[in-house]
Amino acid sequence: MNNQKLHKQFLQSLRKEKRWIRFYQLVILIAFFGLWEIASRLTWIDPLIFSSPTKVTTLLIDNIADGSILVHISYTLFETVLGFIIGTLLGTILAAILWWSPFLSKVLDPYLVILNSMPKVALGPILIVAMGPGMGSIITMGAIISVIISTIVIYTAFKNVDANYLKVLQTFNATRSQMFKEAILPSSFPTIISTLKVNVGLSWVGVIVGEFLVSSKGLGYLIIYGFQVFNFNLVLMSLLIIAVFATIMYQLVEMLERKLIKNE
Repeated sequence: MNNQKLHKQFLQSLRKEKRWIRFYQLVILIAFFGLWEIASRLTWIDPLIFSSPTKVTTLLIDNIADGSILVHISYTLFETVLGFIIGTLLGTILAAILWWSPFLSKVLDPYLVILNSMPKVALGPILIVAMGPGMGSIITMGAIISVIISTIVIYTAFKNVDANYLKVLQTFNATRSQMFKEAILPSSFPTIISTLKVNVGLSWVGVIVGEFLVSSKGLGYLIIYGFQVFNFNLVLMSLLIIAVFATIMYQLVEMLERKLIKNE
């Protein structure tokens, strides 16, 4: 009975802490936008460059009303989600291949380090020339910016699985594929989820940079266009939309994390 009571109190304390965390997050958000609005109205900051929440919101409402912004959002969101999925899946598959073949991992290890140190954004013009100025090159940009770091991090997690656990499976004549399925992959779920969280940001960066270079649609295009015509309301509106959808993607990954942990 005491254990049940302690467990109940523990869960209540966790829920209470979560409520306070959400409260302070909301306070910080409101304070940020409130201070931004006040600073703009009192010209503590240049209203032409930094705009204000009310101006950005008005522009967003106008763009939603005429439907123009929805086209740009859907275009960028599709590219980002696809690049995110491809980059993560490809990184996980490559990590599995490296774990499966220790010899191959030793051969490729220095090349992975070199590729990871390269600025992937600089590959944008090369991808555009190679694949053409279309959606394919932008999606590839969103994927390639995260695939190497995903491979390295997930492969490291695969290698660090408890060797004693693998030896126990080997004593039961488990095959390498069975060890991967029963031990390696489940033990690496926390690292894979952490990689997903990082890849949310990386995929947005890759896609937006790709749209900077080549696209005539999307939020990246709106940012570049806004700079070109000195419409900073448009720039800030696009950045805020990116922040909202990146947060939504991050929350979806956290939901997946909670589901996996609960199932374990």
